Amino acid sequence: MTELLFPLGGRRAWAVWAAAVFTYLVTVLHRGSMSVAGLQAAERFHISASALASFTVVQLTVYAAMQVPVGILLDRYGSKRLLITASGLLFLAQSAFSLVDSYPAALAARAVLGVGDALVFISVLRVVMSWFPALRQPVMSQATGMLGGIGAIVSTVPMAAAFHAFGWTGTFAGASVLSLITGVAVLFLIKDTPYDEPLHRAKQSLTEVRHNLRRAWCEPGTRLGLWTHFTTSFSGSTFGLLWGYPFLVRGQGLSPTTAASLLILPVLAGLFYGPLVGRYAARFPFYRSWIVLAVVSGSVLMWTVVLVWPGQAPLPVLLLLIVVQAAGGPGSMLGLDYARTFNPSTRFGAANGMVNTGGFIATLICIGMVGILLDVSSGGAPQEIGDFKFALAFQYVLWAIGTRQILKYRRKARGHLARYNPEAYQALLANRIMPLKG
Repeated sequence: MTELLFPLGGRRAWAVWAAAVFTYLVTVLHRGSMSVAGLQAAERFHISASALASFTVVQLTVYAAMQVPVGILLDRYGSKRLLITASGLLFLAQSAFSLVDSYPAALAARAVLGVGDALVFISVLRVVMSWFPALRQPVMSQATGMLGGIGAIVSTVPMAAAFHAFGWTGTFAGASVLSLITGVAVLFLIKDTPYDEPLHRAKQSLTEVRHNLRRAWCEPGTRLGLWTHFTTSFSGSTFGLLWGYPFLVRGQGLSPTTAASLLILPVLAGLFYGPLVGRYAARFPFYRSWIVLAVVSGSVLMWTVVLVWPGQAPLPVLLLLIVVQAAGGPGSMLGLDYARTFNPSTRFGAANGMVNTGGFIATLICIGMVGILLDVSSGGAPQEIGDFKFALAFQYVLWAIGTRQILKYRRKARGHLARYNPEAYQALLANRIMPLKG
């Protein structure tokens, strides 16, 4: 009989979680390392706005493409092996990026970084699911995302200061060393399961893998999670990963220091939003979609104010835009919560991987289209406020598509659960989560 060696949510659980979150924090730093380096990259590689966007697009394309395979690997090998592999890949990618001076080589380095990045987040979520009681998992998942966001802080003002002090090579090479440290932390602190038996590594045939993937994809709750992740997160990610800094500096006329400082605000706002969203999801799971729709509405409203404002918007309006938009990060975590709610534990890896592609697919589409539209609008000249407003209006296309799909699959997910798992549906109506079997 399987024996619990360490209590769920106990001291060992917190130590394992801390090592996993530190790895995620460093990964977010690497993911956002272009946020204040865009202008320097354009000069270093002599590239246009659309070519600059391709750094992040390639990185996110690889990330999104890897999510389902990573889910399968996670179910097979566990969090520890994947996080160690990720640390090695991130070290190699950032080290190479710090040294290359050709555009194709730099793109290749960002692609490898995308592979390493893809291995981390759902591996960390598996740590939460394995080491903490079910009722605490929504709050712990939000805390994971919130603390991981500290990496986004480090990728703004500290990275900008490092560029000034150490230059391109010194900054990116220094950042790469952090992944060596996380690899050591994972090696010595993380254990896949608190039980006395090793992680069950089911050796599934290709037919069984395809069957599991098909069942996860056909589950309407998985698609609700995917479209939730798609619609809530892309705007803030587009702003924070690449286009926010040029928009604030060239479009809104802010100083580079002020613009870099403003990019910290989403993380600070997340310290407020994250616990609220986590508690809401744990207490009222049946009504999670309302907070999703509120998050999307807030972003749409504030971007409308900024884009229709004559000329440059006042600083308080820009501050409000960034703070309201920051709710998208915690909101997107509800997509992963849907994957947990509507799938049995045997499909968590596959379902989480599918859901996690949503926001990154939307982000890479948005980042790429903004770059293309900037080039079209500016005609190769330095971009101005009108060019940015024209390009960033593309966000409304993705908001419209995503909101429609959320409303569609919210209805389908509830109906499917009521038909095939009536006990679980009644529990959800009573704002309780019943683990599914199958």
